Amino acid sequence: MPDLHYTDPRLAALYDQESGWSPDRDFYLALPERPGSDILDLGCGTGLLCEAYAANGHRVTGVDPAGSMLEAARRKPHGSEVSWVHASAEEFRSDERFDLIVMTGHAFQVHLTDREIDASMQTMRRHLKPGGRVVFESRNPAIDWARIWNFDTTVRLESESVAITREFLGFDGDILTFELRYRLPSETLTSTSRIRFLSRAAIERRLVESELRVDALYGDWDRSRFDAGRSVEIIFVARAAL
Repeated sequence: MPDLHYTDPRLAALYDQESGWSPDRDFYLALPERPGSDILDLGCGTGLLCEAYAANGHRVTGVDPAGSMLEAARRKPHGSEVSWVHASAEEFRSDERFDLIVMTGHAFQVHLTDREIDASMQTMRRHLKPGGRVVFESRNPAIDWARIWNFDTTVRLESESVAITREFLGFDGDILTFELRYRLPSETLTSTSRIRFLSRAAIERRLVESELRVDALYGDWDRSRFDAGRSVEIIFVARAAL
């Protein structure tokens, strides 16, 4: 089954209610080091963070492979101030260079192969200005994700309630498979997704091979120190290797 929560326009409309503003977005919003920064958001989804950057006066490019997500992004109040690009992180190419490149919402984990990871990191390295930063996060594989993955919630889509269930299906090596079920009044939509869990060391090796170096490493959105056994997040801040 395809990842309908990326491709179905009805589910794209639910995305902001399901995954609205949160501490991770506060973290990313505070990252620009100067006014009017040039920012690239790879895997921007419905553009919630892009719009916030634009509202703060930054020049923003949002990139996503899902057209339905970009359509929702363009309709946001500051959507006309953002350059939206329909592409994957691996494929994106531009003559522009950026002060800050971000990949949020665990989008890094949708890269299931080393080739995809390397291509995305090379995109980041290629588009960095001198002194620019790359920032992204991945979930810590040391956490018992099978135990805590499942959830149920209800959100509103216009005048209708939509029940959402996330169910862990299993691990195959370092790849987790899960289902998202959306129970609309008229039907239930099911999307199957796969994401990859790499260790801090494995990700750092790929950064080094892409000529990026880790400048800072955090274990949570409050910038606390990464603890290999306890931190839920692995948050990387990288710069071009000298």
